[in-house]
Order: sequence, then C-alpha cells, then structure tokens
Amino acid sequence: MREQDNKQIRIWAMLCHLSALLWIPLALLVLLGIPVYLPLLNLLGPLIIWRWKKAQNPWIDFQGKEALNFQLSLTIYTLVVIIISLFLVFTTCGIALTTDMTSQQLEIVFNTLITVLGILISLLMLLQLVLVVFAAIKAYKGQHYRYPFTIRFLQ
Repeated sequence: MREQDNKQIRIWAMLCHLSALLWIPLALLVLLGIPVYLPLLNLLGPLIIWRWKKAQNPWIDFQGKEALNFQLSLTIYTLVVIIISLFLVFTTCGIALTTDMTSQQLEIVFNTLITVLGILISLLMLLQLVLVVFAAIKAYKGQHYRYPFTIRFLQ
C-alpha cells in the first residue's frame, strides 16, 4: 500500500473520533444566543464517517466502531445521570409537599441538585473531550486504543 493511501486511511480513522466533537462549535452558538438543535450530534459525525468509509479499510471500520461504542456509552451514562437527577427532584417535591419544608429550604435543595447535575454533566463532557482527542491521536498514529468504560454495542 502506498504511503499516501495509508495516511488517508489514518486521517479518516482519526476523523471517526474527532467528528464526535462537532457539538462543541454548535454549543458555542447556543451560548451566543443563536438557537441550534443539538440532540445526539456526538453520534451523528462518527456514524456518517464510519458508514461511508468502513468498507474502504478495516482500520477505519475498527476506529469507527470504537468511536460509536464510546459515544453511545457516554450518551447512556448522561441519560442515567439525568434520570437519577429527575428522580431526586420528584422525591424532593414529594417530601416538600408532605412536610413543613420552607420555600427557602426547597430552593437550597434544588440549587444543590442543579449544581451537582451541572458538575456531573461537565465532567462527562470533559472526559469526552480528553478521551476523544487521545483516541484520535492514537488512530492517526496507527496504534490500537480502546476507550475505558465503553459498552461494546458494535463488534
């Protein structure tokens, strides 16, 4: 195989990982007040590249599956955090209705829950950023890397 072909394969393998970060520039637009709909964008980039290029080379196929498995796992972990948070909010509301909890106490509890949720989601986003960049570098170098804490949906 020619060196140029090998380099293109490594670039596509790297893009399988990096495309999961497409949500970041769009999230910045949201922060600037420009409404953008962002659900599951972390899955769309790797899925498109993997489906388009997987038949071209086994390395692209492997890296695309690895990127998708990690992004699917991360999405599930985020949903679990959100579901647990909602459960805690509803439980707190139930406790507030059945006890003499003041509005100030309720506000403190809700602010604490929102802070904890924000911290957990931020940690998951930071974890995604660090691990995706690390995996992309490894893929470009032609080195095998498996994301930690990943459910292997695609084999």
